[in-house]
Amino acid sequence: TFPPEVIEGIPTDASGASEYYLVSFLREDIYDEDGVLQEEAPKIYEPGGTLVEVRERVQMFLNKYNDEFPQKRMDLVLFDDAMRHLLRINRLTEMPRGSGLLVGVGGSGKQSLTRLSAYISRAFMFQITLTKTYGMNALMEDLRTLYKSAGHQRKQTCFLFTESEIKLESFLEVINSVLMTGEGPGLFAKDEMMAMTADLRPHFVRERPGMLDSQDNLKQYFIDNVRDNLHLFLCMSPLNVKFPERARRFPGLVSGPTIDWFLPWPEEALTTVARGFIQNFEVKCTDEVKQNLMIHMGMVHKM
Repeated sequence: TFPPEVIEGIPTDASGASEYYLVSFLREDIYDEDGVLQEEAPKIYEPGGTLVEVRERVQMFLNKYNDEFPQKRMDLVLFDDAMRHLLRINRLTEMPRGSGLLVGVGGSGKQSLTRLSAYISRAFMFQITLTKTYGMNALMEDLRTLYKSAGHQRKQTCFLFTESEIKLESFLEVINSVLMTGEGPGLFAKDEMMAMTADLRPHFVRERPGMLDSQDNLKQYFIDNVRDNLHLFLCMSPLNVKFPERARRFPGLVSGPTIDWFLPWPEEALTTVARGFIQNFEVKCTDEVKQNLMIHMGMVHKM
């Protein structure tokens, strides 16, 4: 429930419903006089305003991402639908045990928005690199890296997994297990697990007072950290004939994460994207013809 002074300024859509968004990335980092980072911005979930107001903040993060990673540059047009999906994904990234099943056809922005969301949340972003020899051993090795990041270092970690990376159906058994229980079968040797849980002991004593710091309890604490900090984002296409079959065989893929449906883009979104690419592009014509060209491109994609 918002206080009256907040509600008064909330605009309404055609149906009379108010569209107002809460976000956790409005605060600024604190720097000293020499420009050295002193304190990272606190993550406070608070009213962010309308999509127009939040979009300015997200555009700033997108520009920073492109400056920091020019080789992975993302030229995204943040139309309204894309913004709504980004805010859903970001909310899941910020939530303990938040994971998402992003369902939509290829090219609908699932991967790009997940990368931008992870950057906004300062999460470690990971996606497997497929090679000819990539198999179950390679997947387990990558999972070990993710578990060390989320469980041992207790860092927010995003794992982006697309259906084109399902080289073997057995990959989904492992993903299903991670989503349902947080445990990957036989990931760590006993001595390696003991070394990591020994490092976590001070956090365990502080966060679970009165609980015996036995090896079993410390291991469970490690797994709980993994489940809280590891966010899986599975990108699937509803057009794939294997999609319903996989949902039946591996129920954790559907029941574990939150499902976000990327529905077909509305004409307004397609026109906005066309405008984003053509508005500043020099075309030898009148402004009216250029405006009609942008609308025409959106309509062609819609058809």
